[in-house]
Amino acid sequence: MKKASTETVFDRELADLPPDLRWQEWLRRVEAVLFASAAPVPREALERVVGQGVSVDLLIADLAADLEGRPYEVAQVGAGWMLRTRTAYAPAIRAAADVGGRALNLSEFDLAVLAAIAFHQPISRDGLKDIFGREISRDLIGRLAERELIGTGPREPRRGAPYTFVTTETFLAAFGMETLRDLPDAEQMGDAGIEGTVGGPDGPPHLSSKHVA
Repeated sequence: MKKASTETVFDRELADLPPDLRWQEWLRRVEAVLFASAAPVPREALERVVGQGVSVDLLIADLAADLEGRPYEVAQVGAGWMLRTRTAYAPAIRAAADVGGRALNLSEFDLAVLAAIAFHQPISRDGLKDIFGREISRDLIGRLAERELIGTGPREPRRGAPYTFVTTETFLAAFGMETLRDLPDAEQMGDAGIEGTVGGPDGPPHLSSKHVA
């Protein structure tokens, strides 16, 4: 006799709820997914937790309105969205992290890998190998993680499902930046202690030596 499955089927449609409560539940699901992720969440991932054909853009817009007056906001980063603290609270985060005068004790190459992760996140070790033309050791990744400069992002959707890596709030605080939106601006990156370009003819990105103990 076949054993009955006890696995609960995820209800995307919520057809038993009235329209207003259904929308609110989809809204909270989107917020929960963003809250739980250290990396930007792509549209297709959010579409898996709401009803068929429901506009993710409208849900994001409503969530942004709900978060008015809160210390964090929803922001579009690349092809996805993430929750991040508002710039006004960056000094408080830096003070809590107490990283202002902390020596990172990282080599120039460690800092170059950190910069590559910052620009290309979420990125796996294979992706870093493509940038630098050499294998990036687990020890190096471990040093960055130990200092809470990076964390794990979503697994890559391919064979083996390797982990990707993303930067953290501590990374932003350590280099005097407020949000990931600061990264593409070359002048701001220089002020934050990050120099160079993101790959290309000038080589991989690197961080200023003033952050090396």
